[in-house]
Amino acid sequence: MNAAPRTLRHSLLAMIGICLVIMLIAVDSTVVGTALPRIVAELQGFELYPWIASAYLMTNAVLIPISGRLGDLYGRKPFVLASVIIFTLASVLCGMADSMLQLVLARGLQGVGGGMLTGVAFACISDLFPDRLQRVRWQAMLSATFGISTAIGPALGGWMTEHMGWRSVFYVNVPIAALAIPVVWRYLPQIVHHEGEDRSIDWVGAILLAVGVCTLLLATEEGPTIGFTSPLFLGLAIGAIVVGALFVRHQMGSRFPIIPARLFANRAVRQLSLLGMMTGLMMFVLVFYAPLLLQGGFGLSPKAAGFVVTPLLVFITVGSIVNGRLLPKLDQPERLIGWGLLLLMVGCLLLNLISADSPQALTMLAFAMCGLALGFQLPNLTLHIQTVVEARDLGISSALIQTTRMLGSMLGASLAGVLVHLTYSSHIVAGLARAGISNLEVARLLATPQILIRAEDQTALQALGQQLGFAPQSLLDQARDGLIAGVHYAFLACALIALASFLLSRSLPPFVLHRPAGKPA
Repeated sequence: MNAAPRTLRHSLLAMIGICLVIMLIAVDSTVVGTALPRIVAELQGFELYPWIASAYLMTNAVLIPISGRLGDLYGRKPFVLASVIIFTLASVLCGMADSMLQLVLARGLQGVGGGMLTGVAFACISDLFPDRLQRVRWQAMLSATFGISTAIGPALGGWMTEHMGWRSVFYVNVPIAALAIPVVWRYLPQIVHHEGEDRSIDWVGAILLAVGVCTLLLATEEGPTIGFTSPLFLGLAIGAIVVGALFVRHQMGSRFPIIPARLFANRAVRQLSLLGMMTGLMMFVLVFYAPLLLQGGFGLSPKAAGFVVTPLLVFITVGSIVNGRLLPKLDQPERLIGWGLLLLMVGCLLLNLISADSPQALTMLAFAMCGLALGFQLPNLTLHIQTVVEARDLGISSALIQTTRMLGSMLGASLAGVLVHLTYSSHIVAGLARAGISNLEVARLLATPQILIRAEDQTALQALGQQLGFAPQSLLDQARDGLIAGVHYAFLACALIALASFLLSRSLPPFVLHRPAGKPA
């Protein structure tokens, strides 16, 4: 049953509850990123470094569309509450992990809660405010919360890592959840759009979606390790394509699809989903690899690295606020997406040029430009897709944008991982050959950028240098140059993707804010 009319106070408190749960995933995504180099140094296992993010992204991408559809059918409030509880418990398990494998598994469980939360929380605003202009104004509150939360994350994560240990960055979710649960329980209305209808869900489609996403992730993660021509990689890649095709075909014929066929047939939905994927890819590379570049490549402390990255996330908030002010005033508001993509391209090109000797202000300016650009992308993709679908598909369409962003983040992890791995390895091989060193222990220590962060590995290399008569510092410099070059290539790839996204955005349909809610564009 739909909720009774709400007062302004009740709507504000409901929005505060949604903002608190959004704060959970926003803070977590950035405090963890700053702590990751220190986590790897303590738990070791740099080969599992991408999996700390990928395990979260994998379960996240699977749960977003499923929970989005369930929220459409049964109402979103129960799923918001369940997701907060699961996410918080998994965060505690992450903080208790004693090995990289335990941490990866706990992050996978955390992704279950995060996926449920993302799949339903962003669609709650369309339930609370069916009028589109009203929704744009209130969306600014959500965007500001997301931006401020992500903005404080790097500095907070760096400070906590240095002064309280890396485990504390996971425990920070507990007090936020303790605030969110009672507010959501009391003030978020339970609104059901399909009451009285058959609300079955396509679980075969859900299984196909899960298998397809997991297979794609395994292919992208293992490709650099096992080789892109190996039978295992080719089998995983072909399997992902086949399962994906089966999923789409099954959805076309299903009576109760996870993603209704009418969305696949909507050209605007396809365009916005592709833009969401490319935005997720670029944002992931920036947020995930910037701390590694600053700490491993430039030698900054976690706290200093967090301070330098902060403009990236502060200006997501600034961009979201500016976007909310501009959107209702423009005759062609869809152009904001294109303007943001051009700015993002320039920012990524500038990041590609920075070095350890660059003025810190220039580095922070580049991050600020990227953040401002993302502030135009993140809210507009969700708002735009909600204007081109029917009211019954608001939840699943919002979830579709979040899902494609997660899939883009997975591809970003793979792309950046390949570029960093290949570039770093080539520098190390050249450095060892130039120094005439064939010792296996030296090669093992230099096999990953972990040596640039882990003091124990550097001490071991110093000892081997004294024993074998070579200069360890020259090899460390070579390793540092390899890491910096690899991350620079990843930023350059983001600039090219931003250009391709801009060209795609030129053909988006009009972003109509005044059309009556509930009618398709």
